[in-house]
This record gives sequence, C-alpha cells and structure tokens, in this order.
Amino acid sequence: MRMPLLMNAAIAALLILPALGQAADAPAAKGDAAQGKDLAYTCQGCHGITGYKNAYPSYHVPKIAGQSEQYLHNALMEYKAGKRKHPTMQAQAQSFSDQDLANLAAYLSSLKTK
Repeated sequence: MRMPLLMNAAIAALLILPALGQAADAPAAKGDAAQGKDLAYTCQGCHGITGYKNAYPSYHVPKIAGQSEQYLHNALMEYKAGKRKHPTMQAQAQSFSDQDLANLAAYLSSLKTK
C-alpha cells in the first residue's frame, strides 16, 4: 500500500517542480525609461537633493542616478516585499506596480552622473 502512495507523491513532485522553477526564473518586467521619467518625481524629494541627509535614520541618501538597472529594480522589489527595511522606501515601493518599478529602474539607470 505504501508503494502507490510514494509513487503518487513522486509523480506530483515531478509535475509541480518545473512550474515552480519557471516562476522563479521568470525574467523581470522590461522597463520603459520614458514612463519611468513620469514616475521619478517622487524620488527627487530625497535622492535629488545634493548633500541631503534623511531624518530616519540620519544618513546620506544614496545616489541612484546611473546605477545599474538590475540593481535598482532588485532593490525596489525588495523594499516592496519588505526584505529591505526602510519605512519611507517600503511605502514608496508599495505604492507602485511591479511594472512601475521596472520603469523607474530603467529611467534612473539611464541618467548620467556628473
């Protein structure tokens, strides 16, 4: 009686595992820099001010212009998921769709630094 149960579990695993792998390996949404430009106004309040120190906690806000698109997208998605801890960034990221975050990353990465 154990053999059919074990065989059914093995078959179920073989059917489910490829689907899980596809979801994990799915490419990130392709970002549209032009659309990201329209959304980036919200970033300027902190990231666009030279020498600005954020009050919570007190530290220099990182420069995001010209960063790698993949890095920016990953960071924004991690803030959205709560994997990166910063209340302001979590709230900002959660207010956008995944496509919006891809668009923001595409735009911000296209900016030239001085």
